[in-house]
Amino acid sequence: MPAIPTLKISISGVRGVVGDSLTPGLLTRFSQAFGTYIGSGRVVVGRDTRTSGEMVRQAVVAGLLSTGCRISDAGVCPTPTVQLLVRHFRAHGGIAITASHNPPEWNALKFIGPDALFLSGGRGRELLDIYHQGDYTKARSHRLRGVDTVPDAIDLHLDAVLAAVGPLPAGRRPKVVIDSCNGAGSIAGPRLLERLGAEVVGINVTPDGSFPRPAEPTAENLHALCDAVRRHGADIGFAQDMDADRLAVVSEEGTPIGEERTLLLAIEHVLSRKPGPVVVNLSTTGAVEEVAARYGCRAYRTAVGEANVTAGMQRYHAVIGGEGNGGVIYPAINFARDSLVGMALILHRLVASGSRVSALAAALPPLEMVKVQFPFPSQRLRDVLRRAAREYQAYPQDLRDGVKVTLPEGWFLLRGSNTEPVMRVVTEAGDVEAARALATRLREQVETWVAESPRP
Repeated sequence: MPAIPTLKISISGVRGVVGDSLTPGLLTRFSQAFGTYIGSGRVVVGRDTRTSGEMVRQAVVAGLLSTGCRISDAGVCPTPTVQLLVRHFRAHGGIAITASHNPPEWNALKFIGPDALFLSGGRGRELLDIYHQGDYTKARSHRLRGVDTVPDAIDLHLDAVLAAVGPLPAGRRPKVVIDSCNGAGSIAGPRLLERLGAEVVGINVTPDGSFPRPAEPTAENLHALCDAVRRHGADIGFAQDMDADRLAVVSEEGTPIGEERTLLLAIEHVLSRKPGPVVVNLSTTGAVEEVAARYGCRAYRTAVGEANVTAGMQRYHAVIGGEGNGGVIYPAINFARDSLVGMALILHRLVASGSRVSALAAALPPLEMVKVQFPFPSQRLRDVLRRAAREYQAYPQDLRDGVKVTLPEGWFLLRGSNTEPVMRVVTEAGDVEAARALATRLREQVETWVAESPRP
């Protein structure tokens, strides 16, 4: 396969490798395009702790100021905090500076509209058109504005969570170990847990962006958290990614329960108190439908991506939703994936049940999923997905986002990433061996299809 590019520009934003494809000039131009798009109003800016963050922030500030925008700088904070502040200040938009789960050499801009939702669809394409045309608003000196600091950004977010969820019942003080990967949740996460009433042990909570583990909070990256839970005799462990929008859970046994179950536990808690529709994406476990049915509720599916899920949640008036990567979205607080919300809901579920995390996880519908990804050039994506749809045309398919096929032994989803130059394969089956075999077969087929198809 040809070399994989280190720049990803899409309606989801722009991300790339700092010092390679993601340059100050590119960042400034994208910020100028965004300032032009929103009409030179107030913009909330926040970032994670990556060491490139300050460089990126200064380029963003320069671009926004040049178009006449006024900036509310939230500093280092979770991405959902930026979204909440857009709504709080009734701002024209926001920019979250984060590459989320990408490796440390990456950084990115996520663009947020005045409704506090990420730009997507037509809005994202309109911003891209402005960027490519290069015809940006140019404010004259007498109309240039300044930068205001938001000193209480994190507290505003925590106040919103506590107001919606409430502290834990008096006398119930679970011991919690939190691993924030030295990211944007390093301050907010422990502070929220303390305000909820938990006993908190923090690891990797120095907000210096040093990446003590890979940022994605998947089971293979959580060895230190598992050891800490066992060592401290904790009731539960939580892990965040770099911008604190995703959450993973470790049981009292020091065992990761899987990021899909993060969402399932949050759904159970909400539906047990307020039944209603649930919205998740196509790559989330089929156990969602079973959990929703326990409470007489219906689950709906959307394309992958937070913007797609939040749009679906608004359409169906969902009481909760999210993505199976550990992204819990609770509209009572924010239409955003939010690890802080996830921790609060799951702790309430734990305390209310009087049970252990391992027992709560065991009581969920069985699920065996395998998720793999591998480098893949975006210019070959369309041909490969068409080939997959043809090869499996005898089985039920959903083509809203890549190719999802339901087979007798389970289902698979084959799609290109919106954030990285990779192909993602998600499978679910009755046992892990079957799910793994299906994922392996799909990857081998993709490699064969690429070899057989003409180069673009």
